[in-house]
Amino acid sequence: MPQLSRRAFLELAGAGVLCGCSSATNFTGSNSTVIALSDIHFNPFYDPTLFQSLDASDVSDWKGIFAASTVTAPSLAGADTNYPLFVLALDSISKNLGTSQAVLYTGDLLGHGIAQYYAKYSGSTDSAAIVAFTNKTAAFVMQQIRAAVGGLPVLFAVGNCDSYTGYGPDSTFLSNTAELFYAQFLQGSVDHQAFLSSFNSGGYYCAEPLGSNLRVISLNTIMCSPLVQSPVGSKSTLSAVTAEMAWLDAQLASAQAAGQKVWLLMHAPAGADEGTTAKSISSSGQIASATMMWVDDYQTMFMKVLAKYPGVITLTLAGHTHMDEYRILSQGNTLEVIPGISPCFGNNPAYKIFTYAQDTLLPTDYRVLNYSLLTLPAQFNRYYTFSQAYALPWDLPDSLARLQPLLASDSIKQMLYRSRFFSGNDAKNLITDANWPVYWGGIEAMTPQDLINAVDTY
Repeated sequence: MPQLSRRAFLELAGAGVLCGCSSATNFTGSNSTVIALSDIHFNPFYDPTLFQSLDASDVSDWKGIFAASTVTAPSLAGADTNYPLFVLALDSISKNLGTSQAVLYTGDLLGHGIAQYYAKYSGSTDSAAIVAFTNKTAAFVMQQIRAAVGGLPVLFAVGNCDSYTGYGPDSTFLSNTAELFYAQFLQGSVDHQAFLSSFNSGGYYCAEPLGSNLRVISLNTIMCSPLVQSPVGSKSTLSAVTAEMAWLDAQLASAQAAGQKVWLLMHAPAGADEGTTAKSISSSGQIASATMMWVDDYQTMFMKVLAKYPGVITLTLAGHTHMDEYRILSQGNTLEVIPGISPCFGNNPAYKIFTYAQDTLLPTDYRVLNYSLLTLPAQFNRYYTFSQAYALPWDLPDSLARLQPLLASDSIKQMLYRSRFFSGNDAKNLITDANWPVYWGGIEAMTPQDLINAVDTY
């Protein structure tokens, strides 16, 4: 029997020929929606003339201070979220809550470089003052989100900028903000002491926002990043990651025993750092190495835990890259990356609204709302709906699995995916015909060698 190429194999698999995939799933229960957003990266320094007032004022006065600014245009590409963009995003979210019973947030409330900007505008490097200003910024962002979503619980993951150090979250930030996160975001969806125990120890927790059928597990995946290893694989970090993965294992086992489904939240996704890897592609279209989001050993631990509980996790969300993308962690387990509100990496600000079946808690579709940095409209607008754009009618994990091979063979679907990667900001889109195989391969290749093989045989 002749051997199939990788692409031919994937095309057949995507069509259901090799895996015996079923036809469109039939859901007996009604559908509901849930809003997911990420990477606000609020920048309180966007108008430097406000700094002295902000620094001297209670956080309850910040909204009025920002509203009085002469800077009224939203942030442009390359900048973090200013107050005008933040207001537009929250107004859109408030108007599109629909049937949402919770809001999902995958990390990075705070803008980049808060400590450095504070030192620049205050002339001081006093650590206590920086901590106090950072805490006020976090409180302001949380309070504004709370006002926009009413009484809905906001289930969140911590991001790398949720920190005093610039790449955290550091333990002091976690302990200083734990009560704030609990009071402003969680709205009684988790036991207070259980939350404080796990959040203070490592920045992770679980909650039951919709009742006993669903457990939302929030991980701190920043500690898995090679950027925080000093050195890589240090004993202290290894111990912390091992403890978190053991906790995740116990949570999934408990959920399985209770007949619960799980939604998994994290900031940094597992898998490839596609943007960094794409910069190393040769003129012949190959790569010699691949940069990953996590330390390999930590990702291996994570994947081993997931493999023990097939069918338990129905939705996995991450942020961090600011892009509209996804990863296939394993068969039946797909990770959706939520695009960023902050346009600091050239993306249009955007967020997603997932539709899910209430009986299975499985996502069936999503739609995206974005804000065009080219036209600067008066509001976020509807951008696309996944099932309509790609003509894939199955439940979302199944449709995304089928889409991956089609992105290599169907030029129309490929161009749609490439454009939407930056949420429609084609002027800043870094995907080219030459480096596209990295972005395609990064959907499914979860190890460096797998990504190298995917790119080199594309």
